[in-house]
Amino acid sequence: MRRLFIVVICLIAFSVRVDAQPEKSGTILFESTFDPAGLTAANGIKLSSEAAARMPKSSVTNFELKFDQLHASYKQQENPNSSTQRAGHYNGLGVFGGGFSRDYYYDFQAQRLIQAFDLNDTLFLMEDKMGLLPEMKFGTGQIVPVIDYVKSDKVKQILGFTCHQVIAKTTVKHKIMGVEKEITEEAVIWYTDELGFNFSPNPVLWTAGAVLAIESKGTHIQAKSIHYKDIKAEDIDLPKMGILISQQQLHIKLDLRRKMTRLSRNGSWN
Repeated sequence: MRRLFIVVICLIAFSVRVDAQPEKSGTILFESTFDPAGLTAANGIKLSSEAAARMPKSSVTNFELKFDQLHASYKQQENPNSSTQRAGHYNGLGVFGGGFSRDYYYDFQAQRLIQAFDLNDTLFLMEDKMGLLPEMKFGTGQIVPVIDYVKSDKVKQILGFTCHQVIAKTTVKHKIMGVEKEITEEAVIWYTDELGFNFSPNPVLWTAGAVLAIESKGTHIQAKSIHYKDIKAEDIDLPKMGILISQQQLHIKLDLRRKMTRLSRNGSWN
């Protein structure tokens, strides 16, 4: 009888241990909220009632992470009630994402990240890196933000996962009325090590683990639900028809597109 009791206890303990293990594959739904009025107020800008009335309303965009233990894809979910094309969005670094939407593909084993995007009706694939700013020129000048990460002891629960806090302090220099000013912004990152892979809904803002929430001026991204299920390979594999492109080649194409747009508007190449 005593031996039977011990066996039952061992089986219960084993069952609890199995149930506590993270699942192998599934989907995580993220909700991204952008509030232009909140961003304006956070930057200390006071608007007239007329200007405030013309301000775009806050918008919510949903993204979905599909994952298994080796690969993942992160894509914006299409709104069946909207006929508009996906566009760039505020990225929490003091600049707006430009012009075209990106899908991200992760290879966890090789620690490789690829972004896929359409440009001039062509699908391009470009390698990216977690936690680093792309070598991009924002606007007409070389305005490249500098990011410093400050670790915190704060933790909180998101979808049942213990998440740790990291504060990303972004510093960028702008010329305002001919005077160079240094502007600093902060984004709060919440990440967990319990999912077993590295990920961030904004690849620039990442230090470790899987990021489940990012809070910054005017924008908030957070994981809202997780659903464990089998994932089809075609949902997380790289698109077969994509063309590989380097960041330098992308810069050349974007610069040419800006010049062509300027030429069509005012007849001036420069």
